[in-house]
Amino acid sequence: MSGSVAFEETTFGIATDSGTADAAAAIYDTADETDVKSVFSTAQSQAARDALLDGYRAVRQLTERLVEPLTAEDQMLQSMDDASPAKWHRAHTTWFFETFVLQPHQPGYCVFDEHYNYLFNSYYEAVGERHPRPERGILSRPTADTVTQYRRYVDAAMAELIARIDDAELTAIAPLLALGLAHEQQHQELLLTDIKHAFWRNPVSLAYQPPQAFTREPAAPLDFISFAGGIVEIGHDGHGFAFDNEGPRHRVLLNPYRIATRPISCGEYLMFMEDGGYSQAELWLSDGWATVQREGWQAPLYWSQDTRRDSGWQIFTLNGKRAIDPAEPVCHVSFYEAAAFATWAGKRLPTETEWEHAANSGRCEFRGSFLDRAHPHPRASVTPAGRLQMFGEVWEWTRSGYEPYPGFKPAAGAVGEYNGKFMVSQIVLRGGSCVTPPGHVRASYRNFFPPAARWQFSGIRLAEDA
Repeated sequence: MSGSVAFEETTFGIATDSGTADAAAAIYDTADETDVKSVFSTAQSQAARDALLDGYRAVRQLTERLVEPLTAEDQMLQSMDDASPAKWHRAHTTWFFETFVLQPHQPGYCVFDEHYNYLFNSYYEAVGERHPRPERGILSRPTADTVTQYRRYVDAAMAELIARIDDAELTAIAPLLALGLAHEQQHQELLLTDIKHAFWRNPVSLAYQPPQAFTREPAAPLDFISFAGGIVEIGHDGHGFAFDNEGPRHRVLLNPYRIATRPISCGEYLMFMEDGGYSQAELWLSDGWATVQREGWQAPLYWSQDTRRDSGWQIFTLNGKRAIDPAEPVCHVSFYEAAAFATWAGKRLPTETEWEHAANSGRCEFRGSFLDRAHPHPRASVTPAGRLQMFGEVWEWTRSGYEPYPGFKPAAGAVGEYNGKFMVSQIVLRGGSCVTPPGHVRASYRNFFPPAARWQFSGIRLAEDA
């Protein structure tokens, strides 16, 4: 993992499966050429194969556990163009391994269904035509049970491939396996964000999991930590797995700055709302104000108020609807809302360089919550005084547009379409959220969404010039 952050998890997020952490960690190691040569030495060959297979199975099994609470009908839901049915997420991640690993590297491999290359391709132009994204919810066939069969078919072929091919070829495809598993973890998070939106749209109150009790405790005090800046390095350091958009590592001139110790809480955001934050045009970017007017925003997504009962603000969660907890991080806000709040507070959002520099400073406490199927919702900060909580709970909007780093070059072939083609009209988010699998993010990880997006678990961190 990059930087000096003391991560509690360094695997593909299989903390819920005892005994698989070390195995999954080997897949990260194999993404680095030097590590590959040591992992796949003759003496360690079988152990490396076992570790790869254990890590693969652990990630794939987590996807299946995430859909256990869902009915077949639930798995078909597509509540908006930006979301996808749970069934599609399961099939698409399977298609990735079938298309990019098995077909090129498993001699005689027979695809499960020739139509799936059209149905479950997401955006890979080099692979061929694809079903329109907004219409994924009309695909009643294949059924959820057939997708289960598809996953088992591909998983069996992957196990055979890992056991069969020689060390040199396994070394060559190990980075692709790492990419495929990191890709599936991204879809595990999307699966939960998408089903949350779908359940919220239902007029009958639904819950992905049973309600969870929570204790109303005050949030940790909001403080700011100063950094001197200077010429700093950001970007992945080359050790272990990273997506291509995290590099190359490069130097940046950073002015002195101060950054908040934790994300903004619901209680603090309520103050912004009560002060007329959604009605003051001067707080908003032009596009943001136009969006507020067009969409009628008055609160974060999933917030509601029953004025007939004077019950205060309610929030819809994957555990059902409940009262707002003022101490927990505000969540499901757009970049526009984050920027407006920062202006109202007399601060600004951090740049992604500031965020990464602070995360690597040695003052970061890795105490945020990541994916917990029983409680997929942000928790109040427990950051000790003078320390930073930079990871988990909510993705944090930065003030940086999603652009290529100096010297960035997409990978060759179809997988080169993974990140680079989206480097326009997007904003960078950092840190991971309560539905991000543990171990998936690192200090250099760059998430990105359009500025109006709110259905992701996105929140706010403040910064200012020092």
